[in-house]
Amino acid sequence: MSPNTATRKPARRIRRAPAIAGALAAVTLGAAAVTLIPNADAATASFEKGPAPSNSSIEATRGPFAVSQTAVTRTAASGFGGGDIYFPTDTSAGTFGAVVIAPGFTARKSSMAWLAPRIASQGFVVFNIDTTTTSDQPASRGRQLLAAADFLTKNSSVRTRVDATRVAVMGHSMGGGGTLEAAKSRPSLQAAIPLTPWNVTKSFRTNAVPTLIIGAENDTVASVRSHSEPFFQSLPASPGKAYLELNGASHFAPNTPNTTIAKFSISWLKLFVDNDTRYKQFVCPGPGTSTAVQEYRNTCDNFTL
Repeated sequence: MSPNTATRKPARRIRRAPAIAGALAAVTLGAAAVTLIPNADAATASFEKGPAPSNSSIEATRGPFAVSQTAVTRTAASGFGGGDIYFPTDTSAGTFGAVVIAPGFTARKSSMAWLAPRIASQGFVVFNIDTTTTSDQPASRGRQLLAAADFLTKNSSVRTRVDATRVAVMGHSMGGGGTLEAAKSRPSLQAAIPLTPWNVTKSFRTNAVPTLIIGAENDTVASVRSHSEPFFQSLPASPGKAYLELNGASHFAPNTPNTTIAKFSISWLKLFVDNDTRYKQFVCPGPGTSTAVQEYRNTCDNFTL
């Protein structure tokens, strides 16, 4: 399937982000903080964070924001198994979009711990969660992703840093299947990114959330032929979908640092959560075949922000 290139300016959904209530104390993890322009005005509904992107900036292990971390214990959580929240320490840039990440079958939050701070350092509040049990199925993981999103935006210690209208979900394996379930249940989500997803349900034709599916060529647990490709094909073309297949990778590629996964996940989140069209160049028309990418498909002509 040949990539489609967008030829028209996408429509915009007008959204306002609440102001930050104050600073939080936590331990700094890495990159230097920067002073940035706060949320853009409602006329453009753009929430640009950080300098203009480049291949090197989105491939870097850390972005322009210094990041801190706070834990949510299992006993404090309701409807999910607790987790770790990573958030930019900068309080001058307005509120940030949120991303909730779920692990796969038998796995814990540690399996996705490399990715959460990497995304947060690009200007997001990221909640890397545990599920209530490691054997929870995709439908349950979808509900837990949404429960965690509600906790993050309403009850967490960093809730004043989050724009509750701009939330995305991600997950690996059954967590990826749960990502599709969450998007089906809550169309107000701004983006979904299933990573080598597994689900017995194959059709998500009613999903109205922009979705990037990342599959792996040599996946023997959730083969792309039985999972990622049918999921992608079932999704509607609008408001946007893309399929990226990792060249020569296994089902467990998302569990270790992977520049391709990070680069395109960040670009997708920036485009659809922040409405930052500076990142469209990385997903439209998108990558060609390479040592990292086996295949890429998209519906760029139908992207709607």
